[in-house]
Amino acid sequence: MDAAELFKLDGRKALVTGAGRGIGRELAISLAQCGCDIAILEKNISDARNVVAEIKNLGRKAVAFKVDVTKKADVEKAFSASAKQLGGLDICINNAGVCIHEAAEDMPEEHFDLVVDTDLKGVFLCCQAAAKLMIPHKKGSIINIASISGIVANYPQKQAHYNASKGGVILLTKCLAVEWAGYGIRVNSISPGYTRSEKSISPGHARADMAAMLSTPEMIAQLAQWEAMIPMRRMAEPQEIAGTAIYLASDASSYTTGSNIVVDGGYTAL
Repeated sequence: MDAAELFKLDGRKALVTGAGRGIGRELAISLAQCGCDIAILEKNISDARNVVAEIKNLGRKAVAFKVDVTKKADVEKAFSASAKQLGGLDICINNAGVCIHEAAEDMPEEHFDLVVDTDLKGVFLCCQAAAKLMIPHKKGSIINIASISGIVANYPQKQAHYNASKGGVILLTKCLAVEWAGYGIRVNSISPGYTRSEKSISPGHARADMAAMLSTPEMIAQLAQWEAMIPMRRMAEPQEIAGTAIYLASDASSYTTGSNIVVDGGYTAL
């Protein structure tokens, strides 16, 4: 096959969770630009519908579903409806997630449960639902959005529950890749570093309102500290994460499974 053909995604059916804004939105738009029809699963249905309108303007089919990824019944219903409306499922990107910055000694149990249920259990439930649709066809690419927070303890923010959940996502990815290789399903993860968008700055995809983050001298100083710790001396733009997703979604990565690809400007190389 010609090298350029390896990256083509024309006519493939993709599903992206948490795609209402930030990295998730960029992933959905980029896949649509590469020829995919897109299903968006999002807790904020208003954000999802805005992205659907953008994708339709690109000439691709798009649908949106309001979903809580921590609820198995919600996930299974939405995956089934997505596949029915799009005509199948070839690519699944599990991006939905949440992060709370708080000291471990003061962390309420409900916050620990919220983060781990969303960021780890939610990824598992979505992987499981995707696999059930892909196994009969003996093919598919599942991409989990992990984080550098699953590799290192980010400093100075305190987020033990988030870091632990993302470490779990990376190992879950490897386990599922091994289990489902015989079905022709590839499972990989991407670990973004600090990423900037119009509404968020995050290690990975965890949502945070940029206006709030820039509202105090302390937060401005912390952002400068993060950038100083990145060898490339800047944060990533969301589209710089999308390129890795396109590779993992395409036939260019046909022998890549169980991998965690770090996109962090050299942050974890130090």
